[in-house]
Amino acid sequence: MRRRDVRHPDGRTFTLYGDVADSTVAAIESQPADTGHDPSNLHRRFDRLTGSWVLVSPTRNVRPSTTTSGDAAPVCPLCPGGPELPGRYELAVFDNRFPSLSPLAPDVDADGSCLTGPSRGRCLVVVYTQDHIADLAELSPQQFANVIAVWRDRSRELWAEGWELVMAFENHGSDVGATLPHLHGQIYAFDHLPPVTRQKLASHEHHRAEHDECLGCRLLDDDTGSDRVIHDNDHFLAAIPYAARWPLEVHVRAKQHGTRRLGDLTDEAALDLVRALNDVVARYDALWGFELPYLMCVQEAPAGSDDWHLHVELLPPHRNPHRLKVRASVETALGVFINDTLPEAFAAELRAIKVPAPDWHGVTVPSIERSEPELIPTTAPNPL
Repeated sequence: MRRRDVRHPDGRTFTLYGDVADSTVAAIESQPADTGHDPSNLHRRFDRLTGSWVLVSPTRNVRPSTTTSGDAAPVCPLCPGGPELPGRYELAVFDNRFPSLSPLAPDVDADGSCLTGPSRGRCLVVVYTQDHIADLAELSPQQFANVIAVWRDRSRELWAEGWELVMAFENHGSDVGATLPHLHGQIYAFDHLPPVTRQKLASHEHHRAEHDECLGCRLLDDDTGSDRVIHDNDHFLAAIPYAARWPLEVHVRAKQHGTRRLGDLTDEAALDLVRALNDVVARYDALWGFELPYLMCVQEAPAGSDDWHLHVELLPPHRNPHRLKVRASVETALGVFINDTLPEAFAAELRAIKVPAPDWHGVTVPSIERSEPELIPTTAPNPL
């Protein structure tokens, strides 16, 4: 699959994949420079009580939002001809106009207290298709495989830039905060390890020290053959975790020890990831007869974690067709999750659903070919 990097006049980098017309590239290069992209107020503040950082990004409060009904709208920023992508494309990745993290975040901490720091990182938008659709189930198997190829391409590149953590994710549906119905995801790169990642990394290290075995392999063994399995193929196992925090939470975990990141996936393994995710999302949508909202988070290994297995966490907020699982006082203030359901019961419901079998004949995860020398983004200096 062809890749073309384009510099927007406001300094952001746009990467277009597939069959891209020269007119689309020219249209991006001729856009106005004054787009509202302004990382000058980005910073992070240290919470002494929890020992964690809070990212502050005032411009995100004024970012555009369109109807989440799924109906095409001329103001959609992600449709061809819209304010972000003025021409036709197959897939696109670009620096978020309203980021939470940026390599250009200013140096702060004027008083030397170390309570304020620069919000350094990358925030990329990944547009899965130029078509104004709202659900992964509307993608063809090949289109979905192309998305995984782009995830692999961009995450590998971001790790090479030297960031501490890279996470591809999708907030799907207005119930989980999506402001645009046009199907898309994001990739964040951090210059520090977030609290949950640090906790998981410590758990991997503790398990290795206490049991002399890989925690990722142990989790896989715990799920294999259990009543919580949803999908199983050669390279990935999808199951509701034993201690699921959310009623319909599913983890899709790489079976092969040493598959730590998307960049470690062979084409065959990457296609199995497509199959597993496609199957789980299809079951979500068929469960109650509507497109289930969810968070989808690709958990790649931070540096030095050899026991970390690549996995994708899917986190729908519903606990029944009519009610959402709210992260209320105990969950938010104390970090203690209360699951109102039995993981085994929901796993049985999902497993029993008959979903149409997609036609995987001829579907491949394509390699990425650059059409010209790589642009060195002015917005992405090496953070180290």
